Amino acid sequence: MTAPVNLLVGSAVERMEDARFLAGTGTFADDLIREDMLHAVILRSPVAHARIVKIDAAVALEMAGVHAVITAADIGADIPLIPLRLAPMVEFEPFRQPVIASDKVRYVGEPIALVVARCRALAEDALEAIEVQFETLTAVTGRGVGADALFDGANENVAVQYDAGFGEVDTAFIGADYIRTECFSVQRHTALPMETRGLLAEWDIASRRLVVSGATKVTFYNRRTLASMLGMRTEDIDLIEIDVGGGFGVRGEFYPEDFLVPFAARRLERPVKWIEDRREHLMAINHSRDVACELSIACRSDGLFLGLRGKLFSDMGAYIRTNGGVVPAKAAQFLPGPYRIPHVGISVEAFLTSKTPVGTYRGPGRFEANFFRERLIDMVAADLGIDPAEIRRKNLITEAELPYPIDGLVPYEGSTAYDTGNYLAGFKRALDEIGWHEKMDLQGKLIDGVRHGIGLGCFVESGGAGPKENALLTVEVDGSLTVAVGSSVLGQGLETVLGQIAADMLSIPFDRIRVLHGSTTLLDEGFGTYHSRAVVMGGSAVLDAGKKLREKILARGAERLGRPNSELIVLDGNVVAANGATVSFASLASDGALSASGTFSNNQRTYSYGTHAAHVTVDPRTGAVEILDYVAVEDVGRAINPAVVHGQAIGAIVQGLGGVFLDHLIYDEEGQLLNASLADYLVPTASDYPALRAITLELCRSPSNPLGAKGAGEGGIVAVAAATANAVAAALAPLNVQIHHLPLTPPRLWRLIKDAREPAAAA
Repeated sequence: MTAPVNLLVGSAVERMEDARFLAGTGTFADDLIREDMLHAVILRSPVAHARIVKIDAAVALEMAGVHAVITAADIGADIPLIPLRLAPMVEFEPFRQPVIASDKVRYVGEPIALVVARCRALAEDALEAIEVQFETLTAVTGRGVGADALFDGANENVAVQYDAGFGEVDTAFIGADYIRTECFSVQRHTALPMETRGLLAEWDIASRRLVVSGATKVTFYNRRTLASMLGMRTEDIDLIEIDVGGGFGVRGEFYPEDFLVPFAARRLERPVKWIEDRREHLMAINHSRDVACELSIACRSDGLFLGLRGKLFSDMGAYIRTNGGVVPAKAAQFLPGPYRIPHVGISVEAFLTSKTPVGTYRGPGRFEANFFRERLIDMVAADLGIDPAEIRRKNLITEAELPYPIDGLVPYEGSTAYDTGNYLAGFKRALDEIGWHEKMDLQGKLIDGVRHGIGLGCFVESGGAGPKENALLTVEVDGSLTVAVGSSVLGQGLETVLGQIAADMLSIPFDRIRVLHGSTTLLDEGFGTYHSRAVVMGGSAVLDAGKKLREKILARGAERLGRPNSELIVLDGNVVAANGATVSFASLASDGALSASGTFSNNQRTYSYGTHAAHVTVDPRTGAVEILDYVAVEDVGRAINPAVVHGQAIGAIVQGLGGVFLDHLIYDEEGQLLNASLADYLVPTASDYPALRAITLELCRSPSNPLGAKGAGEGGIVAVAAATANAVAAALAPLNVQIHHLPLTPPRLWRLIKDAREPAAAA
């Protein structure tokens, strides 16, 4: 018999997790309460660069209700260093972050002490009573700025410098008809998830086990890291994933608090909870972007690209954190983008400053690289008198040229290639949607006091990072299905998507499925959620487990019904024979455990791609920008749930627009973060950008996984700065204003307009 397939995959099924969120019944870190629980707060450095001369916690320790003040002296002679999880370049090793400062602080917000008390208020009072004597050193606030080295023996605060590329780039430039060189930069900002971080650590005295709730993203990796630091067996630690108010790359990496809070719980033999407030969140969680470049392009006179070369400078902050090296590496890798550029040469420099360390944030490196490249392309088009759309069409990689190798751009990665795609089809769809050709007459035109501009940005984005992912599917005694996965949930709708895959594989009603995720108690091994991998890797693991479980179900059904497997199908939670005889999953599960494990291993990346287009107006009197229309077209290979993909894309666009116009972490000359509150750090709200459209295409499936899916969720942000900045530049072209740097705040645009007008007025 042939069973019906694909009833839910590809459908816009409502998210199963939304019911508990909308009803307010989710469980977040601060919802966890234990009877004998203590509360922790962290004393953070108030200065950007200093030697610690003395820490006096005597007064704090004598305060009623204070149970401990933990400093480096309490940790031991060897303070654990947080390992590099991604971009494991040996040059980064000396600059890893200690879990607590011992002799020196290198950024404002670095942990110096952990105070544990009966309640948070008491802990905060005690924190104020700790006296720390510093020997202040010069803050390093930029590349080559500041005389003092942050690390003894370091070379001018440069963590690593390397060259990447392919082809003969110098030869390409020698033979070019046209060359243009420009400098660009993207400002430092961060993801700012709605829920700040939090942990509850519990030490069981009898079993000598440690349970930490509130972990996410890469729980299995973090468990191994924590066990190594605490000198414990990995299997004696459980990391429990609960609901999370957003991740976007920053949440779930191993931070100092992921050691300090469990350390305190084991030492005090009491549950210890720590909830990050918004101010320390802005000071402590990974920052990102903060990349600048000098970029040159060589072309033929007809606009065909010949070569791309330049220098990338990435401000890594005070330490190299778990995934910080990804930012400059991916900025270099995605500089060529979806274009046929035969010769590329990029010099990458990652340098250290007295700022919060950086890590990945949705589309790390890609957001920056796309802004740099797409702005340069628009400048080239203007110089050569070519339509910005036409020069892109001419240089986009064609379907026949795929797979297209991009080797040599990341020193720690092996061979890779753009997998499948029809870049021109996605590009044409974006042009049609924005009405590119119809609106050309509007470019730069002044109407009712504002100037109109339309801009484009093309992108290609990687996803589906290996090495593998696991899943365990179990038929419960009531006939329901439990799906346990190593992937983590960060609010992206993964429970629903994985449930859809399992439901189709086993033909079981969707409301009979429960998805458990992330926690180290569920599976022996998991690899988490990052790099748009959860569906590609986790979904494929569920598919594998589902196939195996279906065979087990059919085998057990065959025994019960006395029919061969070939005459049986699974349907609506039952095994049905060709003669109509039926036995339920619940009945089969009553005979004993009925489960199957699945895994999916793969080191081939998926590459989604697409084009963004924006129509904006700019008020030259104020510098204010309004988005009149924005369309993002992306081919994700296969959308398991189109509604979830659409929501991810719209959210990503809004985040990207925040990065273009609002988000900006500002430091002064002393290394002080000036806007560490939501009163000063501006982010977009739901009503700021109403005219957004996201179009998901399923043109070319990825051959790297059985679902044919490509990573989705990050592609929506990658080209936002490129398309928007090009639109703003087009609007201001009659005023001879060029856009090189983000953010495009009204004051910055107003200043650019003013500076452009004043020389003309003087002439």
